[in-house]
Amino acid sequence: MDRVNQHDSSVPAGTPRPKTVVVMPAYNAEKTLEHTYRSIPPDWVDTFIVVDDGSYDRTHAVARELGLAVIRHPHNAGYGANQKTCYTQALAGDAEIVIMLHPDGQYDPKIIPDLVGPLARNQADVVLGSRMLVPGHARAGGMPLYKRIANRFLTWVENLVLGQSLSEYHTGYRAYRRQVIETIPYLRNSNDFVFDTQFLFQAVAFGFRIAEVPVTTRYFPQASSVGFRRSVVYGLGTLQVAMRYVLHRLGWRSRLFWR
Repeated sequence: MDRVNQHDSSVPAGTPRPKTVVVMPAYNAEKTLEHTYRSIPPDWVDTFIVVDDGSYDRTHAVARELGLAVIRHPHNAGYGANQKTCYTQALAGDAEIVIMLHPDGQYDPKIIPDLVGPLARNQADVVLGSRMLVPGHARAGGMPLYKRIANRFLTWVENLVLGQSLSEYHTGYRAYRRQVIETIPYLRNSNDFVFDTQFLFQAVAFGFRIAEVPVTTRYFPQASSVGFRRSVVYGLGTLQVAMRYVLHRLGWRSRLFWR
């Protein structure tokens, strides 16, 4: 894992910027989608894709009004299922870099150049926007204490199992090179929140390089957030993924980690 200089968001001189697609897995994001979209540096993104996972508000209509490409699930299929649609559509649109950004306003869209830079310079294959990389950022952004404690513990376990040194694995702000999404069998992953954990374990299993850049966040009523009960389920799911990875390395092959 590398920590990259967040102030160096340039691409190599004379090199065209890779086609960059922002995918936004949306669920009841009517009140935050427009602000998120308008906060994105326009010169760094070629295409936007919104996947509305069966929202019961005006998320779909707002996306249409903004002129965004939008796909609507006829029912709520789950966070992981939403991402599966996002990535499949991004690949179909010839994306070279795919950025996954929640449209709920929690993560700062302005750091997109920091996410793209390491990928365009071939310094990394995956770049995570980490809330924990800078001490105090998560607390200042309003992350609840129990989530900070759980994040630290799960990240310690994951680093131990994967041999990495990431500051966190649980951010919802990520950027990938196309090859990562083409290689990882993400359609086998969960349709629920543990999809994100599975994806990063798969990235390590397939030998991709992961880097981090710091991101500030805001926790507020309109920002989507997993409650305590779902957080417990997610934490247990994360530990289960770690165990499956260990067993896979010991010879008990898992479909998550082979093509």
